[in-house]
Amino acid sequence: MRKIRCAVMFALCGCAVGAPVAAQPQAAGKTVVIKAARLWDGKSDRVVTPGVVVVSGGRIQAAGAGAAVPAGAETIDLGDATLLPGLMDAHVHITGEGTDDYRQAYVDAQQKPIAEQAIEATAYAKTTLWAGFTTVRDLGSGHQMDVGLRNAIRNGKAPGPRILVVVHALGATGGHCDESGHRQGLFPETDVKDGIANSPWEYRAAVRLNHKYGADAVKVCATGGVLSLTDAVDTPQLTPEELNALVDEAHALRMKAAAHAHGAEGAKRAIRAGIDSIEHGTFLDDEALDLMKARGTFYNPTLMAAQGLRERLARAAAFPPAIREKAVRAAAALDETVRKAIAKGVRISFGTDAAVYPHGRNAEEFSELVRLGMKPVDALKAATSVNAELFGLADRLGTLEAGKLADVVAVPGDPTADIRATQRVFFVMKDGVVYRNDRAPR
Repeated sequence: MRKIRCAVMFALCGCAVGAPVAAQPQAAGKTVVIKAARLWDGKSDRVVTPGVVVVSGGRIQAAGAGAAVPAGAETIDLGDATLLPGLMDAHVHITGEGTDDYRQAYVDAQQKPIAEQAIEATAYAKTTLWAGFTTVRDLGSGHQMDVGLRNAIRNGKAPGPRILVVVHALGATGGHCDESGHRQGLFPETDVKDGIANSPWEYRAAVRLNHKYGADAVKVCATGGVLSLTDAVDTPQLTPEELNALVDEAHALRMKAAAHAHGAEGAKRAIRAGIDSIEHGTFLDDEALDLMKARGTFYNPTLMAAQGLRERLARAAAFPPAIREKAVRAAAALDETVRKAIAKGVRISFGTDAAVYPHGRNAEEFSELVRLGMKPVDALKAATSVNAELFGLADRLGTLEAGKLADVVAVPGDPTADIRATQRVFFVMKDGVVYRNDRAPR
């Protein structure tokens, strides 16, 4: 998303989400034992009883029903709950949030100081962490706010999830990731420095620039989009040669590449180029899904984005007609595509497009996936071990195992039986630090 159009792209579902007050952060150096009635480790098909996780030095020392409890360790007993690995969202826009007024959002994007936007982003980050999401991948921000927020959180200056950033989302002139919808000459034309490219070599340069300025991953808009004014939602926007160059350059720099792709043709070009994940995939056909299955491409359907669109359409009159038509069409098509992807065994990752709906509701994606045919335990894997693999972090995150970083969340009851329990997170630990514990003594 481009810097001018960023807030317009987020012009959905502007209701506020309150975050509960955190428990005092727990010092990461001491040994802490977390106990609960159950534990799900991020990779198994069932919970174990009881749940025990031993944490020291920010890492898990032992986990499981039989984990030995060291003498003198501090114990946190969470009672009738299930311990889970820290949840991961593979598609967020954490530096903005939608409103119900599309045109006002366009104005705000140009008038609100960057410092103010950055401060607001820290609130969205905290809300996301409080919801149990300890790692997220931000797939489009402006003015390097994503880089600054990532660094501030990493350096302990603000509470929030671990963030993987893309710096600029990349795209073609006039495409979904370009600044469009205003008269020519009003703003300087975008080019490679803004992530806008029009040849294989320009895409290589754009990837290198993002890497230079701190990108952890690459995002490209391979097709049109819903919330952009000047393109059809499903048209391909890059040539096969451009996508080949982009993916090759990203992988050479050891970065994963994600493709925003609603339309089947643009998605297939990206899949054949070796893209790591397809985002949205609204109009994927059988050939595209079969290619993804054969190549192991991850599919991130972002069902909560569709839910945000439905909510927006139901209550907002200020939606431009061209965008309203695309939103109706996309929301109507996505469910059937996801049902087919699940039935075919395509690898589903967990991502929500947070900001298209209010931050903090990320866990509602679980029940959307289950509604369309996923088993609850597979939906949980999508947000833990599967996303850890997609991110290239499976050696550090995604499961409750000895040696992994101590990201642990707790929910009441058993989420493998009632997936909506994920919407009631009450305990959050990241890197061995407790940021939320609603059951702590007051």
